[in-house]
Amino acid sequence: MIWRDLLSISTGNLWRLKLRSFLTISGVVIAIAAFVAMLSFGAGNQQLITEQFNELGLFTTMQVYPPRDKDKADSVREAVLDDDALEVLSRVPGVDLVYPFNSFKVTAGLEDTTLEIEAQALPAAALETRLFSQLKAGSFFSHDSAHQVMVTEDITDTLGLSADSIIGRQIILSVQAASIDSGLAYILKGERERMEGRLKEIRFDSLIHDAYRRRVFYGEMNEAFKYFLEGYMNHRNLISDTFTVCGVLEKMSRRRRIQIRPVIIPAFAARHFSVSGFGDNPADLFNALKNGTFFVPSGDSISRSYPQVTLNLNPHVPYETVSDSVEALGFRTFSFAAQFKEISRFFFYFDMFLGIIGLIALITASLGIVNTMVMSIIERKREIGLLKSLGADERDIRILFLFESGVIGALGATTGIIFGWLITRLASLVARTIMVRQGLDEMELFALPGWLVLTAFLFGLTVSLIAGFYPASRAARVDPVEALRNE
Repeated sequence: MIWRDLLSISTGNLWRLKLRSFLTISGVVIAIAAFVAMLSFGAGNQQLITEQFNELGLFTTMQVYPPRDKDKADSVREAVLDDDALEVLSRVPGVDLVYPFNSFKVTAGLEDTTLEIEAQALPAAALETRLFSQLKAGSFFSHDSAHQVMVTEDITDTLGLSADSIIGRQIILSVQAASIDSGLAYILKGERERMEGRLKEIRFDSLIHDAYRRRVFYGEMNEAFKYFLEGYMNHRNLISDTFTVCGVLEKMSRRRRIQIRPVIIPAFAARHFSVSGFGDNPADLFNALKNGTFFVPSGDSISRSYPQVTLNLNPHVPYETVSDSVEALGFRTFSFAAQFKEISRFFFYFDMFLGIIGLIALITASLGIVNTMVMSIIERKREIGLLKSLGADERDIRILFLFESGVIGALGATTGIIFGWLITRLASLVARTIMVRQGLDEMELFALPGWLVLTAFLFGLTVSLIAGFYPASRAARVDPVEALRNE
């Protein structure tokens, strides 16, 4: 029999038993629709994450951190993430750009409004990366020494301004910087106030005793240190500068590893704040004491340490190679590409779980196919006998019934894909409505890629053919003489 004959006989038999065929095909439709809808949710979330990673350029972004204390051996010199380390990291093969995470608290004055916020120093080259390329209005600052700043939409939302209206406005940034000079000045001030009283208290005839001298010395040192801390922490220098707002960045997703502050200052222009002393961050004071740069005069060129450094990688160099090279230098790394690999593994198991649920539903529907085909054999024994008496062999009969079950699977799978797509559209509409009411950004949580459509169709067709294998084999074994005699 040719394909046209097989199709004509199969569809004719299904059309003759409309109700039974409809119920059987409906089982396949429901199973495939559930299969498509569930996997579409997994595919949509994976596609959403992939698009976000691509949009922000996270596949070519790597974070570098100082080593943990427990990772250091006593005999190994500690790796310090300072300016010298930046120079070394920039020479690692596959690294296109290196810039530190350098943030500090500032007081921002814009017209009649004052805000206590955090600022971040960035080189102009960093703004060319995708991570900082989400420009809402205006433009990037042109060079590292420009007296311009960029702000995020958090600032415009707080001020109640539009992104375009803040461009070109003057913003005054101020930093309360602690310095060695203020601490030493306060020591001298305190000494003048208490010198006369202290001289009366000292017993000069007892200074010949070592224990008394040590007691006097340590007492004076403690008093001096107390005055030093008072002057250092509570009598700071006010450093101010005026900048022009040149651009507004879109709101960034709140990710733990992405550090973007509300105000971004050109790297060279930001040195005016950092070289004038230490800010409110206690880590700056600790690092200065640790690195032996605490008593370096303000304004001198010193190598400061950073809590985090960002690497922009060459997309043609595997991130594993760069990560291994950086870790060999003694630093810790975090790669968004490695994180995405773990996310992809999660979605693989997630899709597998959803696929198993769909498979169970499809196996249940296949029982209906077996039942329909077995009933069809009983009712069509005379037809089978006639076909065999006309020269059809067992192979032809087997192909005929397999073709019929395949038609059921193809019709059910095609219709199920359509219904599954309609279900995802309805679910997406509901999800978007909820997002809008909750004040969230609208996101598409469902996707129907080509591989899913093809998989669902082949899935339904294969299971239907497997379900029809037993009835087809049983029909092929029907004895034509017995079939015609019974009739």
